[in-house]
Amino acid sequence: MSYSSELYQQVILDHNKKPRNFRKLEDPTHICPGHNPLCGDHLTIYLEIDGETIQDVCFEGSGCAISKASASMMTEAVKGKPVEEVRGIFSQFHDMLTGDMDPSSGGHQLGKLAIFEGVKEYSSRVKCASLSWHALVGALNMQKEVCTEGEQDPS
Repeated sequence: MSYSSELYQQVILDHNKKPRNFRKLEDPTHICPGHNPLCGDHLTIYLEIDGETIQDVCFEGSGCAISKASASMMTEAVKGKPVEEVRGIFSQFHDMLTGDMDPSSGGHQLGKLAIFEGVKEYSSRVKCASLSWHALVGALNMQKEVCTEGEQDPS
């Protein structure tokens, strides 16, 4: 096992056991539940947006380790960022998961999120890793809910 896959496993396990921002936001300005029927993951994203900035973001629900870890890391990555920047990060994350962007080439804003690059090798797990991101964009777009079945790019 390579160092990168060991690190990936450690990060996933840590964020699955102790997810960051795992709570319900009392007065969200935006909310969107998401569902991955392939894996059975269900989660809801809560946002507090002030002007054009995501002031707070959190989630609750249940899902596999990849889904929960991705949601946890997503909340850390987007909190305090402008909405348009977050949409750009979503696009880069989605492109990485689908193999359309190589994070080792640089020129992206993924930071620690690049650890999910290996997920592209497991097509059934791409929807697990992207569920929270689709729910985030769904919340930004004021959608009532999102589902990864027949996944489309909602940006």
